[in-house]
Formats: sequence, C-alpha cells, structure tokens
Amino acid sequence: MKEAGRTRRYRWWLAGAALVLSALAAWTIMWRPALPERGAAPGAFDAAQVRRGANLARLGMCAACHTADVAKPFAGGLALATPFGTVYSTNITPDARTGIGAWSAEAFTRAMRQGVARDGRLLYPAFPYTHYTKLAQDDIDALYAFFMTRPAIDAPARENRMRFPFGFRPLIGFWNLLYLDESPWQADARQSAQWQRGAYVTHALAHCAACHTPRSVLGGPKSGRQFDGGEAEDWYAPALNAGSPSPLPWTREHLTAYLRTGIAPGHAVAGGPMQDVVVQLGQADPQDVQSIATYIHGYLAQAPARAVLQPAPLPAPAANEPDARMRLGHETYVMACARCHDAGRASSSGAALQLQQAVALYDPDPRSLLHIVREGIAPPDGEPGRFMPGFATILNDEQLTALAAYLRRYGAGSEPWEDLEDSVKKTRTP
Repeated sequence: MKEAGRTRRYRWWLAGAALVLSALAAWTIMWRPALPERGAAPGAFDAAQVRRGANLARLGMCAACHTADVAKPFAGGLALATPFGTVYSTNITPDARTGIGAWSAEAFTRAMRQGVARDGRLLYPAFPYTHYTKLAQDDIDALYAFFMTRPAIDAPARENRMRFPFGFRPLIGFWNLLYLDESPWQADARQSAQWQRGAYVTHALAHCAACHTPRSVLGGPKSGRQFDGGEAEDWYAPALNAGSPSPLPWTREHLTAYLRTGIAPGHAVAGGPMQDVVVQLGQADPQDVQSIATYIHGYLAQAPARAVLQPAPLPAPAANEPDARMRLGHETYVMACARCHDAGRASSSGAALQLQQAVALYDPDPRSLLHIVREGIAPPDGEPGRFMPGFATILNDEQLTALAAYLRRYGAGSEPWEDLEDSVKKTRTP
C-alpha cells in the first residue's frame, strides 16, 4: 500500500513538473521583446527600390488579404476564415497609430521572417510568414520601402474571433516549432534561370503551396504532400502535380495566360479566391509570372494522360435510369445551365465552357462546383472578366445535390462524390 501511494505521488509530481515546464516553455516561445518605434521617412527610399517593392507586393498578393475596401488599399480589416476561427488582416499602411508607420526596417523584417509584430505579439500564420521567411533581405527591404511610401490610412485592427483554445497565443509558438523553417532559400543550380526564379517566387513570395497543399489537423502543411491539393476559404484548391484533376493537360503558355487573365483555352475561368490572385499577377512583371508558370508546369506535366470526354451537350439519362436524382439533375441542368454551357465558349458573354472541360467536375471534393453554382462568378470590382450568375435563390438543396451528382457522372464520367448532401448543406449561404 505504501509503495502504491509513493507511486501515485511520484506520478502527480511528474505531471505537475510537466505542466510547469510546459507553461515556462510556452511563455518563452510566446514572448518576444517589443522593438522601438522608429519608422522611416518616405523620402528615405530610392524610387527604383519602391517600384521593385510594388512588383513584389503584387507577386505576394498582399492587397488580396490586406484590403477590405478598395478605397482603402492595404488598410486591412478583411475577414480570413480558418478552421480555427476568423482572423482579420491588419493595416500595413504607414499610419503611425494603426498601421506600421512606427515600424523600423528591423521590425518589418522580424515580422516577415518570424511572424512577430513590432510590439512582440506572435502573428497568426494566416499571414504566410512561413513562406516569406525565405525571402532575400533586399526583397524584404524593397517591400518595406513600398509599404512605407503608401498613403497612410487610419484603420484600427479588428478583434480576431478564434475558437477556444486557439485564441491563446502561446500555441502559435508551439506551432512555429513544428512548421517554421527559417533556413535561407536554396537555389537549384541544375535548373534554368527562369525555373529558379519561378521556384523562388512561387514558394518564398506567391506562397502557392499555402492553398494547394493539404494541411494537418494543426493547420501545418502535410509533409511530403506539396501541391497535392488543399483549400482556400472553403474552396478546393486542386493539385498542381501528378495528381492534377484537370481534364485537359496544361501547356506552359496556357498556364501563363491563366495566371495573368484568369482564362485559358479549354480551361475553366478563375473563380473564388483565385480571382484575387489573378488580379494581382495580372499587374505584376510578366516575366515573373512566366517564371511561375514554368516552375509549376514542371509539376503539372507529371500528370498522366487521361481519356477526356469530348465536349458536347450533356445527354439526358437513359429512360431506364434507376436513380431518380439523375433525372432531376438533368432537368436542373437544362433549366439553369444548358443555354450557355451547351453552346461552348465563344467571344459572346452568352456562351460558356462545355462542362466536360470544367475542372471542378473532376475535383475529388465538390465544394468548388457547389460554390460556383450557388454564388456564380463575377470579376472583382472594377476588373474585366467573365460573368456567371449564381443560383442560390433559385435552386434548393435537393436540386443542387442532383445537379452536382448528374454533372459528376455525365460531365466528368467519374465516381460519385462521397457525402455530397453534407457538402451541399455546408456550402449553403448563411
């Protein structure tokens, strides 16, 4: 009995010591010193450096996340939905009170490399510092020059809405231990200069893998699964490697056009979060975008050749089709989709891609297709682009489920999506 008592006390002592050590480790990981308020005067930067920083900001899609109101560029306030809660982007204009006007170049560099704000707070990894940490110092300096020469806008930060316990910032420190690699970018001398530039921009700046790589339950990229497909704002981000679901092989030229304009021959137009990416890349240096396409195409070219259904009007189910849902799906297609999509894409806005070529039908996840049908596709404010109306107020859940199931079978010729009804419910507009 005495031995058992001593064993229990020993275990409690070990548990207590572990808790104390964990708390100390958390505090050590969380705490970073605040850096002095020491901004830079706009006139301190060379015009060429500012122009270079502007191009880098476009390649990094900074405006896509840090602009909620186009009249207030880079003033933050955009809600970024994550599995752990909602993070609001911050003001990165040189406003001294609410932006980064009091940040020194050192503070800016620390944020980019380590995800630490000037006042020492750890930043949520919705800000992709795990990618930016690979940037060359002169590129970070050019970005700093660009942002410090933007118009200063007074825009206080909005409070994040994180689910318990993810609002406890020491957890970010543990996350950084697992996923933050601050080692410098390593070029591959065996590849061409264009490929190397594309690799650097893709990973260190454009952070394509942040959306196109699956993540673990902790929100970190799954090891060994680069470009295997992921998600962004509840849209499925397709694989960019041998697992690409694209029914039509990508050429480098078509990929370049798509990244700059959101449309390419034989491929669906950009929708959802990809639209903001296209807007930014469309304003970036074309040679840099071509470099991204060169690098990504090297992965897409690994996709096996597949037999593609020839584009044509989608057929009606056979008269003896046992699945009533297929008949309802075809009826819904004829009512809502056939007028544009059976015609095939043309210069007219009343024509659209025939759906055997639409990648959303081939995705292993139906969410992108469901969002497109519900919400439609509209170009960002003030930007040219293709338009598709949304059908959220026209189609009920039963019709949408039937339409998606019909398109999956008769458009893509693929196996049914699992848990389609549940996906339809989850993508319903609140």
